[in-house]
Amino acid sequence: MKITVVGAGAVGASCAEYIAIKNFASEVVLLDIKEGYAEGKAMDLMQCASLNGFDTKIKGITNDYSKTAGSDIAVITSGIPRKPGMTREELIGINAGIVKMVSSSLIEHSPNVIMIVVSNPMDTMAYLVHKSTKLPKNRIIGMGGALDSARFKYRLAEALDAPISDVDGMVIGGHSDTGMVPLTSHATRNSIKVSEFLSKDRLHQVAEDTKVGGATLTSLLGTSAWYAPGAAVSALVQAIACDQKKMFPCSVLLEGEYGLNDICIGVPVVLGKNGIEKIVNVSLSDAEKAKMKESAEGVRKTNALLDV
Repeated sequence: MKITVVGAGAVGASCAEYIAIKNFASEVVLLDIKEGYAEGKAMDLMQCASLNGFDTKIKGITNDYSKTAGSDIAVITSGIPRKPGMTREELIGINAGIVKMVSSSLIEHSPNVIMIVVSNPMDTMAYLVHKSTKLPKNRIIGMGGALDSARFKYRLAEALDAPISDVDGMVIGGHSDTGMVPLTSHATRNSIKVSEFLSKDRLHQVAEDTKVGGATLTSLLGTSAWYAPGAAVSALVQAIACDQKKMFPCSVLLEGEYGLNDICIGVPVVLGKNGIEKIVNVSLSDAEKAKMKESAEGVRKTNALLDV
């Protein structure tokens, strides 16, 4: 099993590290445009192999997509963060150009690859990959909901003063502070609804803290988070590589599901060897339906800035 991670920054390198430590892939190719950067990250990670007990080979490559040939799964983390004075349109224009180039280069050398899109704005970049590559919808997956759900479970466990292994919960909708829809009505502690333990106000606070999870970390760290995003990506990669049939919320192209069409947005899916094996329909409360509709409208506004 060969995995390519494009972008050797903090998220990409963290993703490569988690994949290697889990020891299910024979090879991870870490590719970056910066000369020597991916090679250095790969060497550093390989020097962990004997200490962490993995045999996965990690190779660093500078901008040579021929070395990614035969990849089963590719992760796209490349792009730039928004800089002071930069408009949203400028950011999307730059990142769209990068993501289009990366996805076409990957397909040229690995025509059967399954792609996981991490680059922001993630739902819009996943939609762009669909429009520009014309790959089957099961082979393009946006990573957002898996990370948002991990943050939701962290906040639930915190509020419940419970071990996180007791807690389950899911976030659907767009991968943005205003687009997330934490499903508090479905969240449980050992199969018991968390509403049995937490007040309505406390649950609302959990949801609000979840939605600003990324922004909270950015304000504390001075940059975007990388441990949890890398772990979330690696979980999706493993589910596909090992045909686990695990359910995660992911940004996928909808064609009528949840009453939405021609949009990539987070909904629960089953992941296996074919990528998206199934889109799962979850019953939503009226309030959750309204929030999902509002989230979709926000994603569409961002999509409208694409030149496709």
